[in-house]
Amino acid sequence: MTSLLFTPYECRGLTLKNRIGVAPMCQYSAQNGLPNMWHTVHLGSRAVGGAGLVFVEAAAVAENGRISPADIGIWNSEQEAAFAPIAAFMKSQGAAPGIQLAHAGRKGSTQVPWEGRKAVPVEDGGWIPPGPTDVPFNDTYAKPEEMSEADIDRVIHDFVEAAHRSRRAGFEVLELHMGHGYLLHQFLSPLSNHRDDHYGGSFENRTRFALQLAEAVRAVWPDELPLFVRLSVTDWLPDAWDVPQSVELAKAFSKIGVDLVDCSSGSVVPESRVEQTPGYQVPLSAAVRRDAGVPTAAVGKITEARQAEAILQAGDADLIFLARAMLADPYWPLRAQQELEGRAKWPVQYQRAVDPNAPS
Repeated sequence: MTSLLFTPYECRGLTLKNRIGVAPMCQYSAQNGLPNMWHTVHLGSRAVGGAGLVFVEAAAVAENGRISPADIGIWNSEQEAAFAPIAAFMKSQGAAPGIQLAHAGRKGSTQVPWEGRKAVPVEDGGWIPPGPTDVPFNDTYAKPEEMSEADIDRVIHDFVEAAHRSRRAGFEVLELHMGHGYLLHQFLSPLSNHRDDHYGGSFENRTRFALQLAEAVRAVWPDELPLFVRLSVTDWLPDAWDVPQSVELAKAFSKIGVDLVDCSSGSVVPESRVEQTPGYQVPLSAAVRRDAGVPTAAVGKITEARQAEAILQAGDADLIFLARAMLADPYWPLRAQQELEGRAKWPVQYQRAVDPNAPS
């Protein structure tokens, strides 16, 4: 039996060997934005585990674009060089290496999660984060500085330069982070964007920054390689960013060359969340795919092989992105293929663990 989950996925000039992607997951384990041995082993093991696409966590495009001082980044050549062997190893294991470019905006300069989300003071290595206005995310986060139009132009430039570095480092899929309450989402949502210039107010104005940025990155990212966007499809609140607006934005993205929308949700304000039941975001992927006519990835509480297969069979997504399930089991794809198809090709070095007849 051949499952849809393990059929190849073609996008521009790249073919993924299956439809499983390892979602970007922050590790908060870097110094000065540099990936290190932790990232090498973490990402490399997921590539060995059989995923068709492995994303590096949100990589800040500027030093003040990090979530925490322990985030990785790709704003300089030293970071670019450190990523190159990681991307090369992932590719050698049959996984397309992907990177998510990000800017935290007003959610930046915070402590790592296990130390409690609160602002890191400037004197302790923090910074004054930029935002659409000077309103902080909550009363424990840093007060941001309202961005000028020159600041917006600078962030677009930073994303473009990060895209160049990402390609030179060997990445084959680029994803722009426009969800989870980070900078681009802050501009999209009326809950966080209270500007009165042509970057605030109407849908056209609130989406202007995102579209300008995506178009600028698409212009420098190779035509033969995919460009994805991660979007919080809804804020889960009234009078906020919602599914119909996401559908219209997805249509606009498609026209400028974005190839897939990675459908997540929430987190633009503290109360922007719902109960995380199994597959709770799949209907968002289904709506964007159906109504915008663009490819999508489903993500969020997808943990079982048959669950993932059913999502694809229903036409609710083109790719399945896994996060916590892949943290718990780097070999989830191989086990899923064994379950769905009765076979899986484990690395030769590991075959004696699954085949009693393999030489040891």
